[in-house]
Amino acid sequence: MRHKVILSLSLIGIVGLTACQKSGDAEVARALRDVNVVDESNLNDVMLTVADPNEAVNYFARATANDPGRIDLMRGLAKSQVRAGKPTEAVTTWKAVVAHAEATNDDRVDLADAQIRANDWEGAEATLNTIPPTHETFERYRLEAMVADSKENWSKADSFYETAVGLTTKPAGVLNNWGYSKLTRGDYVGAERLFAQALTHDPELFTAKNNLVLARAARRNYDLPVVSMTQTERAQLLYTLGLAAVKQGDISIAKGLLREAIDTHPQHFEAAVRALRALEDNVTN
Repeated sequence: MRHKVILSLSLIGIVGLTACQKSGDAEVARALRDVNVVDESNLNDVMLTVADPNEAVNYFARATANDPGRIDLMRGLAKSQVRAGKPTEAVTTWKAVVAHAEATNDDRVDLADAQIRANDWEGAEATLNTIPPTHETFERYRLEAMVADSKENWSKADSFYETAVGLTTKPAGVLNNWGYSKLTRGDYVGAERLFAQALTHDPELFTAKNNLVLARAARRNYDLPVVSMTQTERAQLLYTLGLAAVKQGDISIAKGLLREAIDTHPQHFEAAVRALRALEDNVTN
């Protein structure tokens, strides 16, 4: 009887030890999976932000092939294709994302963005129309404004731009776009105001500086605006003014601006030199 008791206790001990080992193995495996998820998440973030865009496309293409149906990897591929300057491919990928059971309205906004980049304005409008009006985000209204612009529906565009500006803490880019819209309509005063406003939010935004100069030149104001600029930027803005003066027929002013641009630039300003030479040759002939 004693032997039976000892044997039973031994078996219980073995079973208990085995159970502990299995439990320990499961915990280790679970911990490793958690570590892998964290590592993969970090790698995905790196690929979406600082990695070479084409390398990111290849990475997410392999990842989606190995694990099809994972919407986070599909999104990563689509975003990487946009970064790599492949909007047509991105549209195809975003459409697959939008068809996924876990798709969100943000995914539809990203699809519309890719469609605009691919010059599919009708497709972008159709996609935006599938998004409920309760989905009020900066990106959504920024794209709505651009679509309205493409259709020359100016009042609608202005309304969407104004809404978008109110939904972001970094409105410089959308203010610049709004100003360019005003510029194309011939509202040079309104455009100048918006470009100046954009620069109050981002003094380094050179596109807004260049557009501001164009808005002023359209009214034959060839003085540089009082904004922060480097010596190289000053030369480039003088060059822009010079070209604008040529289009206005103010040739003598244009030549003076181009000469000043050449003298201002810290290096050889080939484009300005060619433009000035062409003007002088044309006058001589």
